[in-house]
Amino acid sequence: MRIYFNLVLIFSLFFFFSCETEEVEIPSVDNKIEEPKKPIVITPSFNQDSAYLYVQKQVDFGPRVPNTKAHDDCGDWLASELVRHGFDTIVQRGKVLAFNGNVLNMQNIIGQYNKEEKERVMFCAHWDTRPFADRDTVNKNRPIDGANDGASGVGVLLEVARQISLQHPSLGIDIIFFDAEDYGAVQVSETMQDLSSISHTWCLGSQFWCKNPPIPNYNPKYGILLDMVGAEDAIFPKDAVSRHYAGGLVNKVWKAAQNMGYGNYFVNQLAGAITDDHTYINEMTNIPVIDIIHYVPNGNYGDFGKFHHTHADNMDIVNKETLGAVGQVMLHVIYQEL
Repeated sequence: MRIYFNLVLIFSLFFFFSCETEEVEIPSVDNKIEEPKKPIVITPSFNQDSAYLYVQKQVDFGPRVPNTKAHDDCGDWLASELVRHGFDTIVQRGKVLAFNGNVLNMQNIIGQYNKEEKERVMFCAHWDTRPFADRDTVNKNRPIDGANDGASGVGVLLEVARQISLQHPSLGIDIIFFDAEDYGAVQVSETMQDLSSISHTWCLGSQFWCKNPPIPNYNPKYGILLDMVGAEDAIFPKDAVSRHYAGGLVNKVWKAAQNMGYGNYFVNQLAGAITDDHTYINEMTNIPVIDIIHYVPNGNYGDFGKFHHTHADNMDIVNKETLGAVGQVMLHVIYQEL
């Protein structure tokens, strides 16, 4: 009995320790919760022919100089187009003092899509035209058509608005047409007049908008300004104001444009500070705004093109492919929520 007991005890202990040391593989359980995948959104195709017709329509009104019938008629049409495309639209009217003492009756035209959406992006352009052709050799005191300088940016954004009405984005989109941008003082020469002394005579509509916000607590994620975006072979460098206030956005937009095949327009060149509507919005509000503007950094008085502020700024220089490139990039920004 004793021997049997010991043998049983030995075998029991052996079995016990064998069980204790046996490694058992336990399947791992992944408790990580996967985030829902973001639905794929197809960016609509920008219609460059439609954008071109929008530019033509503005030019057909005549020069859009404040205090003129052509200006007021065009303003009414712009507001009606935004309404037609489903934007809640307001017209901010005001009076601003020009460099020459003229009091200008200006109109900032503002359209909002998905008005109740908190996450918003702003797009803007100026819609007025230069009241004189100060860089021309003839008819210097007559206003210009402003097909590129004014109408091109507005034409692109009107087509963007039309596309939005057809394929609704999830973001809130604001389109603002600023007035009285191009009524600035004449630069006689680089030596005869200090440029800084005339800077604030430009962009009167956007300055008025900054000082008198028409929308309480307006705070979009960012803004993109389009100016002179219709000329053939246009190039858009990265200007210093845009880089300073929204350098990350500049790089994202330019990279996206280059990936889309528009690197011949959106060039990796740096430009100095350009006084434009985005300058005052950046300086006077908390909204980071970049400028897409035709500018040759190494030019000599022809930096904005030889047609700039001359009577040559007419429909002959407007290029559908340029309008199409800029417009397609803007739609990419909206629908891919850049």
